[in-house]
Amino acid sequence: MDRKIDDLARQTVTLATEKKIMIGFAESLTGGMISSEIVSVPGASACLEGSVVSYSNEVKMSILGVQEDVIRNFGAVSELCAKQMASGARKALDCDMAVSVTGIAGPAGGTDLKPVGTVYIGFSSEEKCYAEHFVFEGSREDIRTATVENALSILLQNMK
Repeated sequence: MDRKIDDLARQTVTLATEKKIMIGFAESLTGGMISSEIVSVPGASACLEGSVVSYSNEVKMSILGVQEDVIRNFGAVSELCAKQMASGARKALDCDMAVSVTGIAGPAGGTDLKPVGTVYIGFSSEEKCYAEHFVFEGSREDIRTATVENALSILLQNMK
């Protein structure tokens, strides 16, 4: 990946381990890239509970508990879906904090309302659950890399 992401992953593992925070992920467009970055850090087992690669809507609903109405009415790439994915990952993985990512990495799949690069990053802890909206530019890999970087940044901000 890149140096900034390597650094964010190291900081995440260090801080989560120090604070005894167990973390987890629900990844759609990144397909496991976030958890892979965490696992590349020695000692990750002290803080990583797991990750659900929820690429299909069926997995989002059956494993993460995303409501079918949410996907039907707002889409899998939506604030509500990202929030439910994060909350569902926290429950399914029995962790303290979970981050979810859902979006359109392209090159196809975008619409006028949701262009390629549209990403929602969700966060869930016992205290709060929210999602942030982003529109990243570049190639499929650029969009996925920007998503990983921002997901780790959001997790770090919430741990501090």
